[in-house]
Amino acid sequence: MTGEPADTFRRVPAATEAGRPDTRLVVIRGNSASGKSSVAQGLRDHYGRGVAIVGQDVIRRNVLREHDTTGGANIALLGRIARHALDAGFHVVLEGILYADRYSHMITSLVRDHRGVSACYYLDVPLEATLARHASKADPAYLEQVTDTHLTSWYRELDLLPDGLENVIPADSTLQDTVARIVRDTHLTAAPTLPPQCKPSQGDSMNLILMSDPQVAAVPLRECGETLVDVRDHNFRVDPRKQDPLGAFAHVREGVLTRLKHARSLLPAGIDLLFVEGYRPLALQRRYFTEYRDALAAAQPNWTPEQVHQAASRYVSPPDIAPHSAGAAVDVTLVDQDGHELDLGTRVNASPEESDGACFTHAANLSDQARHHRTLLLNAMESAGLTNYETEFWHYSAADRYDALMRQEPYARYGPIELR
Repeated sequence: MTGEPADTFRRVPAATEAGRPDTRLVVIRGNSASGKSSVAQGLRDHYGRGVAIVGQDVIRRNVLREHDTTGGANIALLGRIARHALDAGFHVVLEGILYADRYSHMITSLVRDHRGVSACYYLDVPLEATLARHASKADPAYLEQVTDTHLTSWYRELDLLPDGLENVIPADSTLQDTVARIVRDTHLTAAPTLPPQCKPSQGDSMNLILMSDPQVAAVPLRECGETLVDVRDHNFRVDPRKQDPLGAFAHVREGVLTRLKHARSLLPAGIDLLFVEGYRPLALQRRYFTEYRDALAAAQPNWTPEQVHQAASRYVSPPDIAPHSAGAAVDVTLVDQDGHELDLGTRVNASPEESDGACFTHAANLSDQARHHRTLLLNAMESAGLTNYETEFWHYSAADRYDALMRQEPYARYGPIELR
């Protein structure tokens, strides 16, 4: 013993706030075969990227391979994963049987600490309907492994959380109705998108928010004052194709550099980032945009000025909101250990016209190898906190207006800056 007072070991850390005022926490509970995972997936399908599904079965059975017992390790782990996802700006759907006597403390603490809107739902399906739903599953191996006897032994009738925390959804509520109700209750509404007004290039099949969208320009800016730093001083592979006399192209904000280092560490052995361009002076950005816009106008004389402007912004950001001119954006690709560029489908900076739409991050006209390499790049960069502009597989940014809009942040931290 150290001689410290006994109560030193009984102290409980103060409750820690989780998430943000704009994040949503949805808890879905119910017996086996009640439709919990289908509702969770339905919410994600409705909202799109930005919803984290934290499933009890995935953590308890697949990750830990643990029996469902009081005090099980999965209980705290589920709470921690949910908190981390909320803190990262994700909406969270926590789903599972989650027996009240074992999981209620974790759930109620999570709801209490969440800074945004939280809502809990119990899918109330009678045992007879549960057995009927189970029998209709098309997986013979699963049906042989999990029998009616198992389901009956696991079943608990109306196993609600304390203090009226849950909304009970009856068995006759369809999947569509249940998802719609939760969306209404929580205002879990996907960020609106602006359909292109001009005819898209092949590969532009996604509903994208373009740089020209008024939503981007409307994001408030609170310049944080971070300086520009030269990535060449930090052992990055730097391509000279965009080199300028002042070396402006190799500069980014300090926070972007930190994210790049993280992204680099997440790539598989033998694969590295190739830095192509970062900071771009405003005058140069204005010239790039004007030249491309004028070329489009000449090639498409029947387009309105608005259509030309929007089409141009698929490839070159309008100068007033350009992430490159804020030091917030990087153009990167992948190389092997010898510095040879990997196949990512088309060259960096290929326009939609030149590449037949293959410049779009999720273009359909890619080889399996190119799609694999793009996925490696996308996963590493997004995991490091950078946002891809999906008309350009090589372009990522952080803390600019576009990134702030995509992450539903209240303001951007990087605006136009001059290199000193």
